[in-house]
Amino acid sequence: MIPSTIQAVIFDMDGVLIDSEPVWQQAEYEVLRDLGLPLQRKDILETVGLRIDQVVDYWYRRLPWDNYDNGAVAAQIVDRVIAYIKNEGTPMAGVLEALACCKARGLKVGLATSSSWTIIDAVLDKLEIRHCFDAMESAEHLAYGKPHPEVYLNCATKLGVPARLCLAIEDSFNGLIAARAATMHTLAIPPAHERDQPRWVIAHERAETLTELPALLAGD
Repeated sequence: MIPSTIQAVIFDMDGVLIDSEPVWQQAEYEVLRDLGLPLQRKDILETVGLRIDQVVDYWYRRLPWDNYDNGAVAAQIVDRVIAYIKNEGTPMAGVLEALACCKARGLKVGLATSSSWTIIDAVLDKLEIRHCFDAMESAEHLAYGKPHPEVYLNCATKLGVPARLCLAIEDSFNGLIAARAATMHTLAIPPAHERDQPRWVIAHERAETLTELPALLAGD
């Protein structure tokens, strides 16, 4: 049950607000395969929730390639994702209703994502939800991205709400670790193919889509 003391809800973005995780995975797979890495699609799941420079660094350490340029590779991936968002991006089920519910209940609303500000802008403009957020934080320029809790802690500070009184909504395990480390109450919405994995037990709450958030906040 979500505590009645919760004062703010902080949303992850990719996979929570917009159905972009499969696009990230496809873009990463294509760009890394073009570099000659012998990856399979399932391998890309190892880095879900990490900041894009961390993703590139992860694979370089595992499978080094010549002429390493983290920024250039990351930019190629980001450009493909932005193009998709602008052309085909759609909100995840229940997003607009969930945001409206938070506002109606007098909760502050935040965004805490590993994605860059260019991605954030593309998503908020495409979904037309920028006005819904009281604070937004990106891990783009932080020393560490998720699973480090800093991006969540920064968002709580900007909202003016103690971290322990925030509900964090995540779809990735790395993001869930970050939110738990920030001492927040957590709601995990795992991808369908991961729902039965026992590791999600560390989330305080679980749901299949954001359509369940209003009832959870109401204590139903």
